Amino acid sequence: MDAIEKAIRNALEKGNAEDRAFRERVYRSAFAALDRALQANPGVTVEVAIKRRKAIQAKITEIESEYLPAVPGVAPQIDAPAVEAAAGAAPAVEAGPRASSPAVTVDGPGQPASDAPRSRVLPVVPDIMPDATLPGAPAIDMSVPASSGAATEVAPDRDERRIRGRRLPLTAIFFTVTLLAAIGIGLYFAMQTGVFKTAAQLNTAPPEAPPTVEDDDFTPADGANAPAKPGAADLSRDWINVFSPSDPTHVAAPSDAKAEVMKDDSGPFLRIQSGASGSAIAFDVGQGVLEKLAGKHAVFDIIARAEDGKDTQISVDCNFGELGDCGRKRYAVGQQKNEYLFDVKFPGKHPGSAGTIAINSDFDKQGKAVDVYEIRVSVEP
Repeated sequence: MDAIEKAIRNALEKGNAEDRAFRERVYRSAFAALDRALQANPGVTVEVAIKRRKAIQAKITEIESEYLPAVPGVAPQIDAPAVEAAAGAAPAVEAGPRASSPAVTVDGPGQPASDAPRSRVLPVVPDIMPDATLPGAPAIDMSVPASSGAATEVAPDRDERRIRGRRLPLTAIFFTVTLLAAIGIGLYFAMQTGVFKTAAQLNTAPPEAPPTVEDDDFTPADGANAPAKPGAADLSRDWINVFSPSDPTHVAAPSDAKAEVMKDDSGPFLRIQSGASGSAIAFDVGQGVLEKLAGKHAVFDIIARAEDGKDTQISVDCNFGELGDCGRKRYAVGQQKNEYLFDVKFPGKHPGSAGTIAINSDFDKQGKAVDVYEIRVSVEP
């Protein structure tokens, strides 16, 4: 017994199968279940759908024939169902009247039909509309595999709209995954950069070491690293004079550079001007001074200002012989008299000779001049 026949017979057993109206409701329910099964399988072609409807039409005809009595001398008669229904339409079968009184068929002259063999009259299949299940008929659910030529399974009814509602489109899935990935990456970088940390947690560095001299250090004209005001570095320091305008003999200027002692309301100073080649003016640091600095941490102080109306940038280099150098530093020098400090940690060696501090008055080589009032050094306590 195939699945179609089994489903219909099970439904008939749930009611009065002898009642023609009940059987018709069962048949209609069978067609409705078949249509739902076809709609749930979009891969089913029109040809396959027609074959399945013809198969259930034939099965209903076969089952219905069992409920009609046999009559004598009547050839099989079928109130033809619409077996050849058009593709895509539900198999509509014209409902004819129940088998009428059997016609008499004569085998020969003078022979009544009662002498002919008895045969069963095939039933008239009721008009079955597949669009709904009639009230009072047991529900028949069929699902047909897409590869099958006829309905061969009974499966629960499915609501395609409910199935589609549970599925997320690929675009939504991709967008969700991308959004979650972006949020995760953002949180990772935020944690790495310390966004969620307090100031105390971020301050994990060891205590700051004393500043050391680095090549090409630059000190701006203002701000935290601005040069000290004149006299600001005097407190609790024992200064050793390195240069004073009163003794310009310890200054050496190349041929394209200038060094001239001048004086105004601010006091005496040495106006230095580097040449076009960028040559620097050298200030001697006596050997006796270096001997006092050996093995110690010293702070040098250059008191200077720019020429009137010509702010400039100066560069400072040092050569302390056996005691090394101070690296190169740059300072933005304004028109106000200021102190420009740098520190050096000297090794514990004998200097062996004097040293020099070289100042380029214009780092940009535009011929600007600088007034140097004093150069001095002190040892850190």
